[in-house]
Amino acid sequence: MSERASVPKEAEETESETEQEPVTTGAQSVIRALENAGTDYVFGVQGGAIMPVYDALYDSDINHVTMAHEQGASHAADAYGIVTGDPGVCFATSGPGATNLVTGIADANMDSDPVIALTGQVPTEFVGNDAFQETDTVGITQPITKESYFAADSDTVGDDVSEAFALADAGRQGPTLVDLPKDVTQGETEVEPGRPETPETYEVPEEADDEDVQEAVEALAEADRPVILSGGGVIKANASSALREFAKEYEIPVITTMPGIGSFPEDHELSLEWAGMHGTGYANMAISNTDCMLAIGTRFDDRLTGGVDSFAPDAEVIHVDIDPAEISKNVYADYPLIGDARNVLRQLFDAMPRAPDADEWRDQCQTWKDEYPMDYDTPDDEPLKPQYVVEQFSEMTPDDTIVCTGVGQHQMWASQFWEYTEPRTWVSSHGLGTMGYGVPAAIGAKLAAPDQEVVCFDGDGSFLMTVQGLSVAVREQLDITYVVLNNEAVGMVRQWQDGFYEGRRMASEYPWIPQFDKLAEAFGARGFTLESYDNVEETIQEARDYDGPSVIDAHIDPGENVFPMVPSGGDNGLFALNEDQLDMI
Repeated sequence: MSERASVPKEAEETESETEQEPVTTGAQSVIRALENAGTDYVFGVQGGAIMPVYDALYDSDINHVTMAHEQGASHAADAYGIVTGDPGVCFATSGPGATNLVTGIADANMDSDPVIALTGQVPTEFVGNDAFQETDTVGITQPITKESYFAADSDTVGDDVSEAFALADAGRQGPTLVDLPKDVTQGETEVEPGRPETPETYEVPEEADDEDVQEAVEALAEADRPVILSGGGVIKANASSALREFAKEYEIPVITTMPGIGSFPEDHELSLEWAGMHGTGYANMAISNTDCMLAIGTRFDDRLTGGVDSFAPDAEVIHVDIDPAEISKNVYADYPLIGDARNVLRQLFDAMPRAPDADEWRDQCQTWKDEYPMDYDTPDDEPLKPQYVVEQFSEMTPDDTIVCTGVGQHQMWASQFWEYTEPRTWVSSHGLGTMGYGVPAAIGAKLAAPDQEVVCFDGDGSFLMTVQGLSVAVREQLDITYVVLNNEAVGMVRQWQDGFYEGRRMASEYPWIPQFDKLAEAFGARGFTLESYDNVEETIQEARDYDGPSVIDAHIDPGENVFPMVPSGGDNGLFALNEDQLDMI
């Protein structure tokens, strides 16, 4: 189980509120800063340079979860931050410990996920001398964090951590890092760290300019073919309710980006689900034909836009974002609105003069839904289809079930064939596309929301990269259902090789692969094998009923591909629904 002092809850609360022992070392100041920030969980791996911080953690009420690899610690912290909305925290020692965090930090940076990483460092006098397990952690991570700090003094190290915590959470969320030399954490201090506060020079725009809002709503009200594009920033800003209220009041169809999944309920008639390379045909048709797009909290990445020149070619674009750097970076904004998504949505709602006259447009969107449905065949003489497995899970689980994934074909099927109705229930790696994300992310998600069901869809290739995380799920007695959509290949690479490299399958297929159900049992989890349609529902239910981590090794059709598909850099309106159409684009 996660390590924590055995103290009654009542005593914990009293001690943390009124009877805290004064700090005496830099390490204790680090832990006090995390306590002041309300940290409940830390994900990490012990080591020499970080040991003083762990020693100070011994007497804290903060739960520590020992991960099987530092990369897993960063992904677990990332998922914890996605589900709670508050920064997840990870620890690692110097050198290889810190560098093993880098993939997870880069992932959090690309997806604007709130994470704070605390890394051990060799004593200050040895920095720059190529000491044992020394790495320039700040130099490595500066480009992939909002800020990386080198803690230089025992008296100020706690405030460094407090500021890093606040900065990870403020404005456009993202990762921060504090590098902790061992002499600084071992050094004496009596200075109590302050509460989390951002630097005085850091300013966050709260509301958009009123005149700009007025111009934007007038354009939206005059539109014949309006759409709302809801990005991940809507969820980060806790603006999903405001978005839903606005869209329903003014009857504007809603498309989400992939990170924005769950911001608008996919079972609502206004939902067109998500757009982009593997988004729905109807979402991509709406984007290609809209005359006014209200885009909120999206950076218009290339997997969404395809070719920028062909993206929403007839549309005036209203772009709402808290980060001015995103405005007109990829797609030109006719009406830039810089501010917090929830606040700006309220401004738009109050300023909107009337609903757009868009009855014909909504009918057209419905026609596209009918014309390009998300369906698939299940012939009796072919292997199990992955879409069916995902759909059955979606039907059998509560609406607030959290879905985590790795990266690959399984990720696309999990996003396409699960019906999402709630925010913070889709946990995946988008911008960096990190294979191996799923197993540790599910651990962070479950600890963040212990009362919600957690299902992790993974591919055999992605699962093998972080499978050691199963040991953590077993030790922590976490009720997680892992589903390996097993096609004995790095499926997305294989699909691209078939589609764009004349079928030359170099290093994408596995000539041998473990029996994942048996592997699960070796870790102490419950293993299941799924090979046909006959026992899908029964196996799903049995895995869900097991009180602990379970793994379903689902042997799916190895030739199944992900469609719809817009070729990289292509026109969103020219998507393929099958292999034959892909050859024609």
